[in-house]
Amino acid sequence: MIDTKLAPYGIFVLRLLTGALFLVHGLTKLFVFTPAGTMGFFESLGLPGWLGILTMAAEILGGIALITGIYARIVSFGLGFILLGAAFTAHWGNGFSFSNQGGGWEYPVMWAIVQFALAALGDGLYALRPTKLK
Repeated sequence: MIDTKLAPYGIFVLRLLTGALFLVHGLTKLFVFTPAGTMGFFESLGLPGWLGILTMAAEILGGIALITGIYARIVSFGLGFILLGAAFTAHWGNGFSFSNQGGGWEYPVMWAIVQFALAALGDGLYALRPTKLK
């Protein structure tokens, strides 16, 4: 049973939390690791460097979209795949536990599932541009 009175608040809180985390991750790539460093890291994983820039932009713009509620369901769905990509390319070889050296895959997979759940649940309260699915 879904509590229709409180569920929109819970979705809103999850949207704010995950949006803030994505924004911080993207800004860390931009200002701490720098675009060149981010590209280099992606290349060290055998991925094209431009994918690091695309990921950084998706995290920053996606984080802002989640915080403000701009097509949050679609954004959550897309960011879930970015998290799965991180789990399989950067974390899989480090084992399950995120406390393992280099971070295992448990944490990014958990966040991917949270993003997919948000996509299924809806936009929550205070969404500037609610997603209209047909």
